[in-house]
This record gives sequence, C-alpha cells and structure tokens, in this order.
Amino acid sequence: MSGSSPVVCFRALVQHIASGGKGKAKIRWPSGAPALHLLNSRFRKGRNLSQPLIEEHIARTATGDREAFGRLYSLTSAKLFGVALRVLNDRAEAEEVLQEVFVKVWRNADRYRANGLSPMTWLITIARNAAIDRLRRRREGQAELDAAEVVPDPAPGPEAHAVAGSERERLAGCFGELERDKAEAVRRAYLGGETYAELAAAMDVPLNTMRTWLRRSLLKLRECLDR
Repeated sequence: MSGSSPVVCFRALVQHIASGGKGKAKIRWPSGAPALHLLNSRFRKGRNLSQPLIEEHIARTATGDREAFGRLYSLTSAKLFGVALRVLNDRAEAEEVLQEVFVKVWRNADRYRANGLSPMTWLITIARNAAIDRLRRRREGQAELDAAEVVPDPAPGPEAHAVAGSERERLAGCFGELERDKAEAVRRAYLGGETYAELAAAMDVPLNTMRTWLRRSLLKLRECLDR
C-alpha cells in the first residue's frame, strides 16, 4: 500500500481491529517522510496538541466510537511515530510499532483515567514501551544468530570416536550370539536394505518365517545391548 494516504491507512487499521486484531495489520504508511504526511495542520504549525481534546477522544474511543478513534489517530499518530522511530531508528519497524500502539489504545482506552497520566504522556508511554519491546526482540534475535556462529564444530572428537568404537565392539559381540543365518538376515535387511521378500527368496524360507527371524533377532540384539 505504498503511497497510501493516512486516511486509507487508518481505514486498514480499523478493519484490522474490527476483525479481532489478530496477526499484523497489512498497512504501509505514505512513502517519503511518513511523519510529515501524518501531521495535521495544527501540529505542522508547531502548536501544542490540545490535551483536553485528546482526552475527550480517548474517552469516546473507550465506548467504541470509531470516529473519535480516527480523530485521535489524526492528532497523535505523527508524534507517536516519531517516538518509535527515535527508539528503533528503522522506519519499517516504527510503522509496525505504530500499528501495535493504536491497537493497544483501542483495546485499553477505558483504562486511561486509572493511570493518572496526561493523555499524551499515556500515549507516548505506550509507544515507547512497544518500541523498546521491539528493540529487545531484535537484539535477542541477533544474539541468537551470533551464538549460532560460534557453535563448536560438530565433527566427532577423540572421545566420541572412542565411544563409537566401543559401541561397534558391543554390537559385533551381540551379533555373535545370534545364529549365523539369522545374523546374516539382520545385516542384509537393516544394513544392506534388502526387503523381507528378497531375503526369504534368497535364503529359501517362507516370508512369514523371515519376518519372525528378524523380529526375534532384533529383540535378542536389544536385550544383549541393554545388559
């Protein structure tokens, strides 16, 4: 939605909230300088945002008034985008955080008066915390990548080779406890990849007999290795 107007972006956000707010809203703020595009005329001229007006819009948003929510968005989105951008220094991530912020505002507007903060302080706190959470997740992800880069070489060392050699000796000893034809059948089935039918034909025994041989031989091998 590159180049979309703030109105189109807001409609997409409202549709996302109306659908339950699950997942990420597929919204892209205007290209170029999003913060400038989102400023209303009052803010562009450098005037202070009207705290009583913002407080009124928050109160009406708490009742489910989408028109008031839209006005709240129009008044504050540029400021909150700037807060997120200063923390993250990444426009795309700041855009996503702004989406998260307004979803939280929609869901939690009824809690505003209980926190004792001014309306803009409350909104900025939500934006800053969301941006910090995003930054923390980004750093944790990078730390995991850095850790992956220093994982030791998985190639077996001398101790692993010694253990493997000991296991091979035990397995060879257990094979020695099987009857010769049954040991051969197990090797050819599980090491050579021959099918039961191929083995039965090659060793001139019924197919069911071959299945029984292999099942019982495997049980004996397991018992031997468990000793």
